Amino acid sequence: MDVIVKIAQLLVSLSILIVLHEMGHFVLARIFKVRVEKFYLFFDAGFSLFKKKIGDTEYGIGWLPLGGYVKISGMIDESMDREAMKQPPQPHEFRSKRAWQRLLIMLGGVMVNFVLALFIYILVFFSWGEEYVPVDRIEWGYEFEQPLLDLGFENGDKILALDGAEVERWSTIHHDIVVNEPRIVQVEREGELMDLNIPEGQTSKLLKLQYGLFPRVPCEVDGLSKDGNMIKAGVNINDRVIGVNGIPIEYYDEFVGLTRKEGNTTFDLTVLRGADTLQLAATTDENGFFGFSRKMYPDFFETVVVKYSFFQSIPAGINRGFDITKSYLKQLKMLFKPETKAYEELGGFIKIGSIFPSTWDWERFWNMTAFLSIILAIMNVLPIPALDGGHVMFLMFEIITGRKPGDKFLEYAQIVGMVLLLSLLLYANLNDIIGLFKK
Repeated sequence: MDVIVKIAQLLVSLSILIVLHEMGHFVLARIFKVRVEKFYLFFDAGFSLFKKKIGDTEYGIGWLPLGGYVKISGMIDESMDREAMKQPPQPHEFRSKRAWQRLLIMLGGVMVNFVLALFIYILVFFSWGEEYVPVDRIEWGYEFEQPLLDLGFENGDKILALDGAEVERWSTIHHDIVVNEPRIVQVEREGELMDLNIPEGQTSKLLKLQYGLFPRVPCEVDGLSKDGNMIKAGVNINDRVIGVNGIPIEYYDEFVGLTRKEGNTTFDLTVLRGADTLQLAATTDENGFFGFSRKMYPDFFETVVVKYSFFQSIPAGINRGFDITKSYLKQLKMLFKPETKAYEELGGFIKIGSIFPSTWDWERFWNMTAFLSIILAIMNVLPIPALDGGHVMFLMFEIITGRKPGDKFLEYAQIVGMVLLLSLLLYANLNDIIGLFKK
């Protein structure tokens, strides 16, 4: 059921983004009196699920959910309609219009996607506000995944600044370390301030981490597996483990450090239940787990909820959109640095679908849709033939030099671009499949 909900959210989100993206091309084409022959959600390779002709345009839904398109008269695109291009140019065709008009038509989809993302963020801030845990309330510091521990972090460290820039949100720390690659991280450790020097070349290791770090919290039981060993030992929900084999502990990472070493091992646990202290014996399974889930940071720290008026939400939403755009551009830049191995993290539809929650949450749905809208805008403007950016690149060449590339050249460039895009699509989705088997 969880998978179905994720797939449904992905399809709805992509459908909205594709239709509005293509609408951007369509509207500008019609403004400049260019005929649009087709307007399709998804591709109709061989046949369509639905189609209806209104005026000069056939509207439809294809069966292949890999995108969508508008077929603009007199334009070399993915339809590769060579016969039409052999005919003399007509006044209603794309190729008959001025270069700046053709440029705006090609940029229409990208502009819509970017403006749409800002609009969604504005409405999200206005409707739900913003909820977060201020860093000064995270009193026990953080627990770190192993690659960060290897860099010199210790569980319990409080991260104060990255290259002198004060940390405002703990949830952005891992992102900022990976994307901005700070050389010095200021931490507070056991009441003392110190600087950690982060060596270069760590991106490839840190990119693979799902979270990197979490606020450090006590080992308090939130859920119990039906047939797990914790429930067999008599542990209840809300119990707090404060000792393992006579060794006092305060935090969950200390519990893991003392117990997750080998499977099928019995440990004597000191458990605090209300005002009572109990001694219980619990055994790990073959993987070293007890069969329980712990309480996370929202159970221990009070969140701050910031409410925005409509006019306050406008600059907040715009800033969020630009911040995410800058972040994604930095991440995209990593793909062209082989030493980061960012290409190994490139994902397809499975990875995109996994970012949606397993239950339908409108706030998260719209946040994810805005994020995907920015990704769609950036990816489409890349100077690759067959993408909007490829057409823009050739049009800019024409505007600057006054020379228009030949139709044969554009045709071959379109073929090369399509092969490249299909190869990237195949690689990204193969990465997804391989990732499933690694789990």
